Amino acid sequence: MAANLGLVLDCVDPNKLADFWSAAIGYTTLGGVGSYVLLVDETGQQPKLLLQRVDEPKVGKNRMHFDIETPTVDEEVTRLEGLGAQRVEDDAVEEHGNRWVVMADPEGNEFCVERSMAERGVGTPPTRQDPPK
Repeated sequence: MAANLGLVLDCVDPNKLADFWSAAIGYTTLGGVGSYVLLVDETGQQPKLLLQRVDEPKVGKNRMHFDIETPTVDEEVTRLEGLGAQRVEDDAVEEHGNRWVVMADPEGNEFCVERSMAERGVGTPPTRQDPPK
């Protein structure tokens, strides 16, 4: 039997990031207790996202990040900027038939907004390395 995937994101203010990530990816904030706030995809198709309060702020590049796939990269980037995200780099990256923009959430956690696999016309994502920071 395959295991279910859950993601945990360290942050200074889980409630603030819950507002951002719920709006960014369409999740519902299920609730919080102590140092944790849990976000879920109501369809149950996507992994849960647990925001975990830590004392220290983010320092350095993420070792893992989220990719938000969309057929309209530029429009999605603009929408996410309206929610409080910032571009990490001014220009989009184009490589291996894909196009993405490196962004950061309100606490500086990097993520990418990229063309969806359907938009690229492929069944599996290409192998790529993010640009150096």
